[in-house]
Amino acid sequence: MLARLSLYYFAYFSFIGVFMPYFALYLDHRGLSGGEIGMVMALMQVMRLLAPNLWGWLADRSGQSLMVLRLAALISSLGFAALVAGNGLFAIAACVTVMSFFWTAQSPLAEALTLDLLRERQGGYGRVRGWRSAGFVCAVLLMGFWLEQASLEHIYHGGLLCLLAIFACAWLLPSPRLSVCSNATPPAPLREILLRPEVWKLLLACLLMTGAHGAFNVFYSMHLVDAGHSKTVIGALWTLGVLAEIAMFQWAPSLMRRYSVTGMLRFALCVAVIRFALIGWTADSLVLLLLAQLAHGITFGLTHIVAVSAISQYFGEGQASRGQAVYGSVAYGAGGILGSLVSGWVWQAAGGAWAFTACAVLAGVGVLVVVTKPGRPQWWRSSSSETASNSR
Repeated sequence: MLARLSLYYFAYFSFIGVFMPYFALYLDHRGLSGGEIGMVMALMQVMRLLAPNLWGWLADRSGQSLMVLRLAALISSLGFAALVAGNGLFAIAACVTVMSFFWTAQSPLAEALTLDLLRERQGGYGRVRGWRSAGFVCAVLLMGFWLEQASLEHIYHGGLLCLLAIFACAWLLPSPRLSVCSNATPPAPLREILLRPEVWKLLLACLLMTGAHGAFNVFYSMHLVDAGHSKTVIGALWTLGVLAEIAMFQWAPSLMRRYSVTGMLRFALCVAVIRFALIGWTADSLVLLLLAQLAHGITFGLTHIVAVSAISQYFGEGQASRGQAVYGSVAYGAGGILGSLVSGWVWQAAGGAWAFTACAVLAGVGVLVVVTKPGRPQWWRSSSSETASNSR
C-alpha cells in the first residue's frame, strides 16, 4: 500500500517539479509578456480556489473518491496535451484552465485517501511525503539538465510525460476504507466550522504565506536567469529548497512539542519577509540565494505541517475531503491568486526585485494577523503535536 501511494505522489509532484520552476520560461518562449505570464500562472491558483471544493463535495457525496481522482487525472492530461495546438494568450490560457481544474482536484482527494489509509501506521505519512519531495527533486534536476541541451519547447514534453504518469499511477492506488457508523456523531455543518475563530484565522495566515510565495513560484527561475545563473544552478537551488522542506517534515513533530502554533507561524512569516527580500535584491549572490532556499523548509514546510495537523483536527473524518479542499482552496487557491497577480503586475511595472519585495510585504501582513490579540483562539496557545504526529 505504501509503495502504491508513494508512486502516485512521486508522479504527481514530478509535474510540479516541471511546472513550477520552468513553465514560466516556456510561456516566455511562446512570446507572452510578464503580465500575461502572471495571469496564466494565476489560473492554476484560480482553479485551486474553485475546483477542490467541487470535487471534494462530489467525492464525499458519492463515496467514489478514487474514481473521481482517476477521471480528473485523465482530463488534466488531455487539457495539457492541447497546448501544442494552442497559439496566443487565449488558447494557452484555455488549455491551462482545463488542465488546472482537473489537476488541482486530485490533491485534496489523494490527501484524504492517504490520511485514511495510513491512520493506524505511525510515520507512514512522513514516508509518503518523502516520495512526493523526491519526485519534485528528480523532475527539477532532470528538466534542468535537459534544458541545458535542448530547446525550452521541451518543457511541454516533460510536463505531459509527468501527467500521463500520474494517470497511470492513479489506477494503482488502493481503495479507501472509510466506513460510516450509524451511531457516530454527525459532522458539524461546514459553515459552522469555517466561522470558528481558530479556523478562519489559520486559513487567513496560510493565505498570506502562500501569497508571499507568489513571485517565487512564478518568476524565481526568470529572476535568476536575468541575474546570469545557468539552468543547472537554478534547478539545484530549487532542489535545495525541497531538501530543506524534507528535513523540516522530519523535525516538525519535535518542534510542535516545544513551541506553540502561533509562535511557529509567526516565526515562519518573519523568515518569509527576510527570505523574499534577499531573493529580490541579492540575486547575484549565490551564497545568499543558498541561505534563502534553506529557509524554504521554514516558510513552506513548517507552515504546511502546522496547517495540515490543525485542519485534520477541526474537520474530522466526516468531512475529510472537504476539509482538505477548503484548506487548499483558501491557502493555495486564493493565496496563490493574490501572489501571482501582485507579483505579475509589479514585475512588469518595476522589475523582479520589487516583485519579491511586494511579496515580502504580504508576509509582513501575515505577521500582523498572527500577533493580533483580540479573538485569538485557544489552539494558538497550544501545541498540535499529537495531531501532527498522527498525520505523518
